[in-house]
Amino acid sequence: QEQLVESGGGLVQAGGSLRLSCEASGRTFSPYAMAWFRQAPGKEREFVSAVIWNGGSTYYADFVKGRMIISRDNAKNTVYLQINNLKPGDTAVYYCASRLYYSRQYYYFRPSDYAYWGQGTQVTVSS
Repeated sequence: QEQLVESGGGLVQAGGSLRLSCEASGRTFSPYAMAWFRQAPGKEREFVSAVIWNGGSTYYADFVKGRMIISRDNAKNTVYLQINNLKPGDTAVYYCASRLYYSRQYYYFRPSDYAYWGQGTQVTVSS
């Protein structure tokens, strides 16, 4: 069973930066893809970014607009999300998720396509 543990959230002022981390553990960790989602109070969970573990292709939501960078460290089984120029609208719980297998029906932005989820890390941006 895979376990994902996020860290790096916190309270920051608008314009600041954070780097979120998600470390995965399990008997054999070899996902097909890892992703970040976020959920603000009263809103649905929304896609932020995804990375294909082997190959490194990355995907971003339109609202990212160059402010966020997803990366991974295969040796550490860790995926990162660097968030720059934080805005109050970025306030949310950020979750990482993993998908083990490729599928032609895989849509990186769809939460139901990911089997494993972390507990989330809170990001709060003050104006």
